[in-house]
Amino acid sequence: MSNASGPTARPFPELPAGFRLGAATAAYQIEGAHDQDGRGPSIWDTFSHTPGRTLGGATGDTACDHYHRYREDIGLLRELGVDDYRFSIAWPRLLPEGTGPVNAKGLDFYDRLIDELLAAGVAPTVTLYHWDLPQALETPSDSGSAAGGGWRVRETAEAFAEYAALAAERFGDRVERWITLNEPYCSAFVGHAEGRHAPGAEEGRGALAAAHHLLVAHGLAVRALRAAGAREIGITLNLDRLHAATDGPEDQAALRRAEVLHNEVWTEPLLSGRYPAHEDETWAGLAAGPWRLPGDLELIGAPLDFLGVNFYRPVTVTAAPHRAADPELRTAVDIGVTEVDPYGTRHTTMGWPVVPEALTELLCGLHARHPRLPPIWITENGSAETDTVAPDGRVHDTARIDYLTDHLAAVSAAVTAGVDVRGYYVWSLLDNFEWARGYGQRFGIVHVDYDTLTRTPKDSYHWYRGLITAHHARTEETTP
Repeated sequence: MSNASGPTARPFPELPAGFRLGAATAAYQIEGAHDQDGRGPSIWDTFSHTPGRTLGGATGDTACDHYHRYREDIGLLRELGVDDYRFSIAWPRLLPEGTGPVNAKGLDFYDRLIDELLAAGVAPTVTLYHWDLPQALETPSDSGSAAGGGWRVRETAEAFAEYAALAAERFGDRVERWITLNEPYCSAFVGHAEGRHAPGAEEGRGALAAAHHLLVAHGLAVRALRAAGAREIGITLNLDRLHAATDGPEDQAALRRAEVLHNEVWTEPLLSGRYPAHEDETWAGLAAGPWRLPGDLELIGAPLDFLGVNFYRPVTVTAAPHRAADPELRTAVDIGVTEVDPYGTRHTTMGWPVVPEALTELLCGLHARHPRLPPIWITENGSAETDTVAPDGRVHDTARIDYLTDHLAAVSAAVTAGVDVRGYYVWSLLDNFEWARGYGQRFGIVHVDYDTLTRTPKDSYHWYRGLITAHHARTEETTP
């Protein structure tokens, strides 16, 4: 390991030559300018403006004002020395109605952003969907169906393919790496079953239909991106390292159901060309609905160039009574499972346990289970901490530095064990709008004062810059 200097004396984790280091953000969390230059409303605009949905009524109307301050933020990336920057395009900024007329000013904004990144020596990684579905695609149809549209219907997947084709046509000459969807688990289940995220629904079949149509959207987008000549295409999943609370049969059965809900509903169709083996046990037969059409598995399972993995914490589960006795009345997350916290360890301000070795276990488990596993990129990893600007003008976030050090070491351990991991994006470049939690959680390596929008690099920013510098020097030394 290389020696670190500055805010921590711990050595830097050693990463393989050619391993790429980056930072990540998402459009609705940082851009602001929610109603400027032709951008249409998204489901998150609607959700956050609905009383009681977000902490303190927070919205992304202004967020970090990245739309106007992107050059300043790219300057931070340049100074940081990252290889890559992962950001998302706001679908309603390009297509205000989700389909149909194109907003030229939206295209122009991302042109400027991408060109500025390249001029700074930073490679853009584009996420096409980070949860901000155009509201026009979600609004209930004229038929008055309470279920509405959005991801519950196949037409939204088809509209997504059109959007992907538009983005690839405009930006594909400068963007090497594309991510179709970010964390479809959250879109389908947190948004359509738990109701904690947009669109705020608590459904059973609707959430399962949304899960399937998100995968169909991914498959259609892969086809559109390939047709446009895209070089690297993947999807980002927030996979969980799951454990059962005990070895008892009830908890082991609960673990099987949790694996389906959290992981296998995505990994099995994408990586193995099949639906999860225990889906009937998990959802009492509700999963195999009329939304599944012949040929869908072949579409969804088209080869990927990489798999993005977002990781923050492990999850331990135990059996619990269903909240609704009748399967027809259950939401898709009512599977007879509850989470418990047996971890005698530090927790972040999100309440998440810090267990870095769980990331190694997750990556090695994927490698062992899926012979078709493509190269992996850690597309998000980071910690929420209590961050304040000290009298010396610095933000001394030692706990975050420890978190990042240990999780990068966990990635290194997985690589040593034979897992093909190509890169790592810290979440997040900036403190930002943390969805339903509003502005109460800070994940950034750059502090944002939400009153003045002043950016202050934290100690973790300087630590990460040191790691990147040391890694680049080591790579140059070992390159023939």
